[in-house]
This record gives sequence, C-alpha cells and structure tokens, in this order.
Amino acid sequence: MRAVIQRVSSASVAVGGKVVSSIESGLLIFLGIEEVDDATDIEWLTKKITSLRILGDAEGRMNHSLLDTGGSAIVVSQFTLHANTKKGNRPSFTRAAPPDQSEPLYQQFCTALSNRLGEEIGKGRFGAMMDVSLVNDGPVTILLDSRKRE
Repeated sequence: MRAVIQRVSSASVAVGGKVVSSIESGLLIFLGIEEVDDATDIEWLTKKITSLRILGDAEGRMNHSLLDTGGSAIVVSQFTLHANTKKGNRPSFTRAAPPDQSEPLYQQFCTALSNRLGEEIGKGRFGAMMDVSLVNDGPVTILLDSRKRE
C-alpha cells in the first residue's frame, strides 16, 4: 500500500458536483492498493499515519499526531499511486490491485483508521471521478509505502 499524506488546513471531495466529504485541519490521505497488499499492510499503515508527528504544537513545530490533536482525516482511493513509468510515456497500472480486490481493502483501511482515531473519517467514493480540493498546510506532504516500511 502506498499513501500520500498531506497536512491540510481544509480539504473536500466532490462527486458529480456534490461534496461527499470535507474537513478543516487534519490529513488528506491518497491511498493506492497493490495486488500483494493485505491486512498486515493496513495495520502498519494506519498505525504509522495516526502516529506521525506532523501536526503543529503551540509553537508551530511538528510535534503532534492525529491521535494527539483529535484531527480529522479524509481517505481517497487512488490506483495511480502504483503507476509504472519505466517504459515509454504512458503509465502502466498493472501493479495496482483490480477493483474487486482493492475496494474491500480500501473499506477495511478506512474502518481501521476510523477505529484508531475513535471517530468517523471522511472518504472519497471508490471508483468515481472525484474533484479533490485542498489547502496544503506548510506545505507538508509525506509518502509512505508498506513494502518499504521506512
């Protein structure tokens, strides 16, 4: 699993012109699921994301996590995070899990993240064309990959 985490002062997801999720301060998480991903990837990634100390303290230093602040999160599925651009100019997405495999894992990830935070999170709509709006706070953008676990 790959996740691009952006610290935001606000974010929203719209489908067909209707806002389906929105948050103020927190994290916008783009999630890409690979064919080899399973529950162990969900466990590692949700723990890492909720514990990342990338939110500001009283002095504005990155000292707090979502767990510390009670911040909000939105998760958007994004198979393009597994694009392979090695050959030619057209990305290949063969490493991305097919929808029948990735949708249940996406839902499990959202549930696990929500459980770790103790509150509902925002979600995009799996498989839909989405308009994602955000104000990147910092900017702070972090890439996590459960295969590398760095």
